[in-house]
Amino acid sequence: MSDIEVSNNTELSRYEAHIDGQLAGFAEYHLRGSSIVFTHTEVGEAFGGQGVAGAIVRSSLDEIRAAGESDVVPICPFYKGWIEKHPDYADLVHHAEGR
Repeated sequence: MSDIEVSNNTELSRYEAHIDGQLAGFAEYHLRGSSIVFTHTEVGEAFGGQGVAGAIVRSSLDEIRAAGESDVVPICPFYKGWIEKHPDYADLVHHAEGR
């Protein structure tokens, strides 16, 4: 299996995963105040089952944690489920009144 390279494409407001130079998947987001709202994650059919979506989530959350300036709102069901399975990332989730 090839290495998955994840980067933040700020022009398109999404984290992208590439395998051997090909776009394998992405996670769309938008900014709301100091929060990053993840709305949708998609993996190309040819790259399913290779851990692409998990790599995107882990890489994006690690980058957000390292920057220390934002929290996340996981509207995307994949992000929400991934964070629930990895409670060491729960501290990054935005906790607003009424949520």
